[in-house]
Amino acid sequence: MRTALVYHEEMTAARLLWDDPECEIERPERLTAAVERLQQGGLEQRCLQLAAREASEAELGLVHSPEYVSLLRGTQALSTEELQTLSGQYDAVYFHPSTFHCARLAAGAALQLVDAVLTGTAHNGLALVRPPGHHSQRAAANGFCVFNNVAIAARHAQKRHGVRRILIVDWDVHHGQGIQYIFEDDPSVLYFSWHRYEHGRFWPYLRESDADAVGLGPGRGFTVNLPWNQVGMGNADYLAAFLHVLLPVAFEFDPELVLISAGFDSAIGDPEGQMQATPECFAHLTQLLQVLAGGRVCAVLEGGYHLESLSQSVCMVVKALLGDPVPPLLGPMVPRHSALESIQSVRAAQAPHWTSLRQQGSTPTPSLSTCSPERRPSPVSPGGPQCKAAEAQTSAVLSSLLDQLHLCATPPVRTAIALTAPAAALVLPPDVLRQEGSAPREETQAWARLHEALTQDTAFTALGKVLHLLNGILDGQVSSGIATTPAAAPTLEVVLRQGLSHGAPRVFCVALGQLDRPPDLADDGRTLWLNIRGKEAAALSTFHVSVPLPGTTGGFLSCILALVLPLAYGFQPDLVLVALGPAHGLQDPQAALLAALLRGPAGGRVLVLVEQESTCQLVGVLARVLHGEPPPSLGPFSVASPDDLQALVHLRGQLEAQWEMLQLLLECRELVA
Repeated sequence: MRTALVYHEEMTAARLLWDDPECEIERPERLTAAVERLQQGGLEQRCLQLAAREASEAELGLVHSPEYVSLLRGTQALSTEELQTLSGQYDAVYFHPSTFHCARLAAGAALQLVDAVLTGTAHNGLALVRPPGHHSQRAAANGFCVFNNVAIAARHAQKRHGVRRILIVDWDVHHGQGIQYIFEDDPSVLYFSWHRYEHGRFWPYLRESDADAVGLGPGRGFTVNLPWNQVGMGNADYLAAFLHVLLPVAFEFDPELVLISAGFDSAIGDPEGQMQATPECFAHLTQLLQVLAGGRVCAVLEGGYHLESLSQSVCMVVKALLGDPVPPLLGPMVPRHSALESIQSVRAAQAPHWTSLRQQGSTPTPSLSTCSPERRPSPVSPGGPQCKAAEAQTSAVLSSLLDQLHLCATPPVRTAIALTAPAAALVLPPDVLRQEGSAPREETQAWARLHEALTQDTAFTALGKVLHLLNGILDGQVSSGIATTPAAAPTLEVVLRQGLSHGAPRVFCVALGQLDRPPDLADDGRTLWLNIRGKEAAALSTFHVSVPLPGTTGGFLSCILALVLPLAYGFQPDLVLVALGPAHGLQDPQAALLAALLRGPAGGRVLVLVEQESTCQLVGVLARVLHGEPPPSLGPFSVASPDDLQALVHLRGQLEAQWEMLQLLLECRELVA
């Protein structure tokens, strides 16, 4: 895997030449701080470094009018007074003699990144650019944005590379109305944006930023707006939006390329967003997107004005793109009520257009608009002086969180495998460790006494290797691993008990196939046991859940996104165990997707146990996804069966009260001032 990093120091040349409190936050230090942090963390050196080139005027013309490009070209010769006068004709924009050059470099960096990924030179990457782009329109600069970098890159991918379906994910805290206007009638581009909205009171004060703006004509359903109506949205809210809105739609859309409008004013500490999402959250969001489009993910910087929060968030995204395990999310995973109302309003607006949003049960039909006409917009726009208090209020919290992040060291071995027997046909990434060692014989004997089946020669040898691998994970020497065993059920019980007694206070166990929960396992909240391919859908307790294995692609995805991942993130485990037992029923791509998505909740600490009868091909694909490679495609999307749908709705109804990340079908009511 190669991750491209596209940058050019000349993009720091443009700066504000006059006093303007609204625009002063968009400054060159945004780029230099991010680059310096990448260098300090050793991340820049691990990337394929590409110097940005200027986009040609023909390439700019893929999105912008010739007259607008000509106007911007002319700014190079204007005086400071003339630049200030021209800037005043636009909303929250400033021009500098270097703006045209910087903006062409920014657009060119996005093009270079897309070319590198679509030609196979890189697998994914990040373009560090300024000025940003997502507010820019066909013939107008807007909100610090000059050329629409991501929109130009999308059109370029379609025209030059023949890409048929593109997903644009805009997690900037402001609505990217420029991207929306460009693609709102185009079903080949799915645009998702969450943004601070506050019932229309936050910049850019647009009615079409609300949830019921879903696109026009053939593009209806391909614009997905998620308006945040309160500040303070955090990790749980962002994850809930991905699990319950974006990812179901994205899997159904099946993109060939993912572009991220990566604005970090939606992160904690930023004076614009006033949100609470911590830097590592953006690593989790990136990791979730990497299971789409064969991992072809291109992130392009948009906003982000708190330099420490911005630079740390950039580093977290690059770590995820590199395939590194990401730190576990901090704090309680409880979505805010306002976030759930916004999510429900989006689902209701989009349900007519997406089968995946209708597969988790009937959806109430609220008033889709969350804009209250009684409220008059308050003057809150990028860089407004009333935003400055947020930076001081959150600086201490941010400092504490960043200190905790610095303690999350990456294990020296990302992935290891422990095989019961040699497998010459097994193809692995070159730096996956083939483990040959075993736990001390005395330790293995002590655990083998729990089950007679483990005293048999082959099972005993496999148990020693499994324990050695598990100890490496728990001691921080290995991030994730795969082990084969001829006795999956008793080995799983030993691994579970050893994990609980050796440094993993909370273990999430996903058992597939004929694997029953140990009858004497304490139901004390330290273990969450989920059996997939159970006989029936049942919540036997808060921490013991069983669900039948869905029989279709759509049913499997609904089970993972609407049940497995909300439980995993809500439980916040220290270790994830995945056991593929006898008759587990998973196809290789399904097992790979499950393993890839479960890398996040425990910070990459995943151990997969595989019944020995499974093929080398399955072990190989699991090793690759745990190592950070994208999983293979599940194939064409197919609708969940009525039985699978009923089982999922039944379980959610039983569990929602105990697991807040599952909460979804809330009655959405009109918010009135």
